[in-house]
Amino acid sequence: MTRVLRRAVAWTFAATASVALVVAALVAAWLAGVRIPIASGATYLQVVKVSEADAAGGPGAPFFIMLIGSDFRPGVGGARGDALHVVGVNPALGRATILNIPRDVCTSAGKINNGHARGGPRGQADLASEVVGVPIHYAISVDFAGFDSIVNAMGGVEVDVPAPMDDPFSGAYFAPGRLRMNGAQALAFARDRHDFPRGDIQRSENQGSMLLSGFRQLQEEADDVAGEMRLVVLLARHAQLDGVGLADLYRLGRVAQALDPDGVRNVTMPVVNGGCSGGLRPSADAAALFADFGDDGVLQQH
Repeated sequence: MTRVLRRAVAWTFAATASVALVVAALVAAWLAGVRIPIASGATYLQVVKVSEADAAGGPGAPFFIMLIGSDFRPGVGGARGDALHVVGVNPALGRATILNIPRDVCTSAGKINNGHARGGPRGQADLASEVVGVPIHYAISVDFAGFDSIVNAMGGVEVDVPAPMDDPFSGAYFAPGRLRMNGAQALAFARDRHDFPRGDIQRSENQGSMLLSGFRQLQEEADDVAGEMRLVVLLARHAQLDGVGLADLYRLGRVAQALDPDGVRNVTMPVVNGGCSGGLRPSADAAALFADFGDDGVLQQH
């Protein structure tokens, strides 16, 4: 190896290591409560470690994450769970399943979307566990403004529009096909239920499809140090952590980067009418799907 080449290799290693150390120090300082300049933006993302995470098993063990889109926005009461998805992750297999839960599914506390309004991310996770029968280890909640801002910070998200959308209630006006949406457009797409005969059931499925597209995009953009830095900065500016430590963030990030997007299923729980006033309940074949989902976080038979 020539002297010039040795210097180039050494400089590259030093630069990469320095950036990695800065990122680690930045996150560690922020998690420790040190006020740093970038951690001053509006909080619109909550990341909660639920008690069940303490018994989640080894690093390769399956675990479950609750993703919640809250309908909170200024001037409107509620903060109900408008978008509900339980994600089973199997690190050993490198696979995952997004299980979409329609917001009108009935529980012991009424419709499932009331869980967030009453008890925040933990309350929503508890009701999802009641319905699906799996332990929720982490819960992540984002409100309308946060969803809009995250999508814009990503530079938009690619979405497959399944059918014509012309909905004045959500503001969704799209032709079928693949479209790169900004935050406002993505939010309108995620909220539209009036353009579909299956209403909220189709909306839940569309939301899951958008989540998968966003995951694929984030994974591609975080494939280098600069990409990881952008995601860390976004998290540090706008996330509120509850019980989540640096080790948790590192593990979740590594697992997410190792997942194969083609190995992630997007499935909506089967439901029928009934169970509470204007609500839905799991259909007769839902129990088998929940069992298949719960044993290792992925679906083999459904």
